[in-house]
Amino acid sequence: MAEETFARYDSADYLKTEEDIAAYLEAVMDEAGDDPAYIARALGVVARARNMTALAREVGMSRVGLNKALSGEGNPTLSTVMKVAKALGLKVSIQPEA
Repeated sequence: MAEETFARYDSADYLKTEEDIAAYLEAVMDEAGDDPAYIARALGVVARARNMTALAREVGMSRVGLNKALSGEGNPTLSTVMKVAKALGLKVSIQPEA
């Protein structure tokens, strides 16, 4: 039997347009529940899709620091999340639960 090999899957490879990113983050918000690390990790995926180094420069952090904060292992402040969202051209909003 031949051995099968698989390519590494990375969601960042599929976030090509603003619509892709918005749909991805909307799905993440629906799935995250009360898990802020899940949301931070998703922002990290979007940041990788958009150039983590340039984004880090724009929000005033090192690339390593931003990567750690958005890895799901870090604990980014709301301020960091808001700065990242703004740098990505996104707006964070709160809506009543439907």
